[in-house]
Amino acid sequence: MSALRHRAEGTKGEKGVPRTIGILAHVDAGKTTLSERVLYESKAIREPGRVDHGDTFLDTDPMERRRGITIYAGLARLDWDGDTVWWLDTPGHSDFSAETERALAVMDDAVLVVSSADGVQSHTETLWRLLADYGVPTFVFLSKTDLAAADPDGTLRAMRRQLSPDMLDLRAWQCGGRMDRDLLEEIALREESLLPLLESEAPDERPFTEALIRLIRSRAVFPVMAGAALKGEGVADFIRLLHRLTPAAYSDDEPLSAVCWKTLHDERGQKLSLIKLTAGRLRVRDALPMAEGEQKITEMRSLSGSRFRRIEEAGAGDMAVLVGVDGLRTGDAVGGAEPLHRRLTPMLAADVLWEEPLTQHEVLKALRTAEEEEPTLTVEAVRGRVSVRAMGRIQMEILQAVMMDRYGLAIRFGPFRVLYRETVAAPAVGIGHYEPLRHYAEVWLRLVPLPEGSGIRFRSLAHVDDLALHWQRLIGTHVFEQEHRGVLTGSPLTDVEVQLLCGRAHLKHTEGGDFRQATCRAIRNALMHAESVLLEPIAGFELRVPAEMLGTVLSSLRETRAEIAETQAEDGWMTVRGEAPFALFRAWQDGYPALTRGRGSLRVKLSRYAPCHDAADVAARAAYNPLEDLEDTPESVFCTHGAGFNVAWNRVRDFAHCSPEGI
Repeated sequence: MSALRHRAEGTKGEKGVPRTIGILAHVDAGKTTLSERVLYESKAIREPGRVDHGDTFLDTDPMERRRGITIYAGLARLDWDGDTVWWLDTPGHSDFSAETERALAVMDDAVLVVSSADGVQSHTETLWRLLADYGVPTFVFLSKTDLAAADPDGTLRAMRRQLSPDMLDLRAWQCGGRMDRDLLEEIALREESLLPLLESEAPDERPFTEALIRLIRSRAVFPVMAGAALKGEGVADFIRLLHRLTPAAYSDDEPLSAVCWKTLHDERGQKLSLIKLTAGRLRVRDALPMAEGEQKITEMRSLSGSRFRRIEEAGAGDMAVLVGVDGLRTGDAVGGAEPLHRRLTPMLAADVLWEEPLTQHEVLKALRTAEEEEPTLTVEAVRGRVSVRAMGRIQMEILQAVMMDRYGLAIRFGPFRVLYRETVAAPAVGIGHYEPLRHYAEVWLRLVPLPEGSGIRFRSLAHVDDLALHWQRLIGTHVFEQEHRGVLTGSPLTDVEVQLLCGRAHLKHTEGGDFRQATCRAIRNALMHAESVLLEPIAGFELRVPAEMLGTVLSSLRETRAEIAETQAEDGWMTVRGEAPFALFRAWQDGYPALTRGRGSLRVKLSRYAPCHDAADVAARAAYNPLEDLEDTPESVFCTHGAGFNVAWNRVRDFAHCSPEGI
């Protein structure tokens, strides 16, 4: 559980303290309709919009209105009896799960909308697990109770079976205004100190309400309410109870603490950083404490829907928009807050394609802006090729539309490819020498394999008598400046320790950039001498299917080389957890809804990287030649008679100027 959420627990909030309530749902469960009615009942809008009319308040982007789905997290500021409530709408499609997860990280409470006509859907279960992962206190709203097919009681039974047995039915309290005897007993069973109070014919509700708040905050119970948002039935009572049961406890008196959970750009291209303050106050002209130094706040705004207004200050619990803070990125923490850790990692990439007269510079500039707004869209420009890492096909379609709508750039994407990585099987030494005229640097490095998931590390074994400490530190900086590519497929290098063995500088001619050249050449040179290993992404999956479908699903899974780690049975349903090579699993994943006739749920994420099951075939398809990669060469440059000359990777040691002991 995050420190942010911990602040909101355990105490009844004071009047006026802001709180953030998020809303989540499976597609077509009625989430947007409920949000519109909540905004209307809160007097934030004059009339509730409709998805089919394309005039909803929170779906502000033209693509959202054209497609009728939520793509970006939307924010509205509401007033509930003098309290500020930030209503946070989230995307439902799995391609935008990263956006949903960032929103989850700043919620104090959540409302999960479940259609009483359609019941618990596959994505409902996925959202439920996400809410559990982030420890968000959760309310459930059974929607569409006015439809002929609605079965609220049956849906509640299904939720208790598929989501949690601790669903607490508040529908009678929602409509009647007072707790009935059944509800009082349900609460007392969970807090036994209240049992004596039940001896009274008319028990005081206050201790039961306070106990219920504690149970909700600890996720011991999940209150369930219901209504028909399109007609407004039950929504006002839902707001009344939700307000009563969601106190906040933030403090303005503590030092400033905040987290940046989203980045936008306005119509003039100014960067807008959306932050949640978890403690303290922030005012215009204050110095914002950040990891890279302080930055003065010159303008601050409040956002509701698509409407911005300037504000002079914001307090603990508030959402605020900082204008033009270049050093603040999505996920960054300010003060004592915890940064938002990215849990989802793309396993796919695609090349970006365009036609003249469009230039690479124009395309990259626009894509870099999109990358700031959605960090999972990792943009790369290597060897004249621009590519984007993404979560899936829908996300790419949206990016393509953004490039046209916002920048007028017509781009398209090539076929998806799986993102591989490379490492080494055993230690390997490489040398990088860079000595064109009036430049000089030499570096000896050793690449040592590390356990899976370690990433890149650096350690200096060089003596300061041989290479000054500031040069050693500079070499360490250069190791992490860029993503180094392996020599099998040109995939990123990982799980190695880069050890500095020795190096040499020139008193007169060495500059910082010289060691950058020597370091990169030394890493590449070591890889040419190494036994490289191709790593493939392993997808971790959790699926849930009716028990009678388990045999069909497991039989089909064999095609993916899946390894089943766990199988659980519960009330006629089977949960299966395991791993499979993503290159094989991705096609199976696309066919899963049809395989289960829409009755199964599936959650997939990157689990780890492991040696590739078909490395030779992947390398052959990549057709990568490291000697032709002039941007990342294993060769070195030496100088003789005032002129530089290149030395092939396998002859660099014959020309090297220094040598570590024992090598």
